[in-house]
Amino acid sequence: MRKFEEKAGQLYGQQKIRGFCHLYIGQEAVVAGTVSATRPTDTFITSYRDHAHALAKGVSANACMAELYGKITGCSKGKGGSMHFFSKEHGMMGGHGIVGGQIPLGAGIAFAEKYLGTDNVNICFMGDGAVRQGALNETFNMAMLWKLPVVFICENNGYAMGTSVQRTTNMIDNLSKSV
Repeated sequence: MRKFEEKAGQLYGQQKIRGFCHLYIGQEAVVAGTVSATRPTDTFITSYRDHAHALAKGVSANACMAELYGKITGCSKGKGGSMHFFSKEHGMMGGHGIVGGQIPLGAGIAFAEKYLGTDNVNICFMGDGAVRQGALNETFNMAMLWKLPVVFICENNGYAMGTSVQRTTNMIDNLSKSV
């Protein structure tokens, strides 16, 4: 994961990768630990820092890099770019560019698993900026009320969309740092 991110960062700096390129450098342990505690049938959904999640779920580095280059052989057929890695085959339900947008979707995937009677779990990753989105509280309430098979993981790197968490909230003591 780290080597992929370093190469992606280098290529982005050389302007060989267009659009946005949100790297996950320094946070790899979060997804590595999570994938070691889940099964291949469990699904992941995350935000726009999604390269490592796709790799951890088994999407090939070639398909991920092809996506960054906008090639048809990419994991999202070259149409998603850095923020929208997706692979139904591997249970990677996508990276999402709207802060917190994946949170209700993660609960929806979990609802589908429960409705279908599987024992699969959805792992929904979010950054610290997403905890200040209104959809989070409502989704948490629904997930608990309906006993949905979803685990929410806050990946707090200290910066919400590049702005220090100390500048975006006055409640910093309730966010534990993951890196």
